Amino acid sequence: MSRRDVCRLAAGGPLALALARLSFCADGQWPFVLRYVLASSMYGRMNLEAILPEVRKTGAETIDLWPRHHGNQREQMDEMGHEELAELLARHNVALGMTTRYDLGPFGLQDEMRVLGKFGGKLIVTGSRGPQNLSGPECRQAVRRFVEEMKPHVAVAEERGVTIAIENHADALIATPDSLRYLAELATSPHLGVALAPYHLPQDERLLGRLIEDLGPGLVHFYAWQYGQGCMKKLQKQQELEQMPGRGKLDFGPLLAALGKIDYQGWTEIFMHPVPRGIPIRETAGQVTTEINQARRSACATRAR
Repeated sequence: MSRRDVCRLAAGGPLALALARLSFCADGQWPFVLRYVLASSMYGRMNLEAILPEVRKTGAETIDLWPRHHGNQREQMDEMGHEELAELLARHNVALGMTTRYDLGPFGLQDEMRVLGKFGGKLIVTGSRGPQNLSGPECRQAVRRFVEEMKPHVAVAEERGVTIAIENHADALIATPDSLRYLAELATSPHLGVALAPYHLPQDERLLGRLIEDLGPGLVHFYAWQYGQGCMKKLQKQQELEQMPGRGKLDFGPLLAALGKIDYQGWTEIFMHPVPRGIPIRETAGQVTTEINQARRSACATRAR
């Protein structure tokens, strides 16, 4: 089954897409597969000793450590000591692949790059800096200024073998599809790229698929995360979980087809935010893992590599 076939079936509705998924799983002819990374914040503030045994159960080999207030595993890392963490990672055959550091901002990552490099980590996600609510030439110029300001930090990233990924976020410079396109175009170093969060964009699968194609190699991280019913107010758990693939209304088929078309090689992070922040998305570590795996099974490409 080709990616074109999957796209055509995705346009035919949920039943047709479900059949496409079953067919893909049976014949395995689509060469594109997702590479998963596990977000520690999905487990709230649970200890790393409880989270690391779950990583490979989710189809991932790597973990993304989040700091307060979404989690606190990045702080746990420093508290236990880096040697102890390295032993714990080795015990569970897990790699520290990345950290998420909105708290540091894009201009405060140099020490984090050094620490991450010690573990062989490759990616740091953070936010943008600059004016908000811009469009057209004004937005493009602001993104150009931001990329220029990032150059000394990108130079360090290049030395450390780390990539800085800028996530699109509401009320930020990098917030709209066009601002993401400008960033991918103007960031000439492969060590500065886009972390794409569909949650923060229009919930239009065709728009999102085209955006992924436009970003091409500028896309360095992908969140399997949809808006659902949002994450800013307390909801019933089943409503809150609609941020996860397969639970909300967003059809991920065209997004996955676009990722395959650009031969996306970065990590995919199945994700959501609970309310309040800092709690696990389910009560126990095992239940969180089960929820992540349910989301994984809802996608066309389910085999991690």
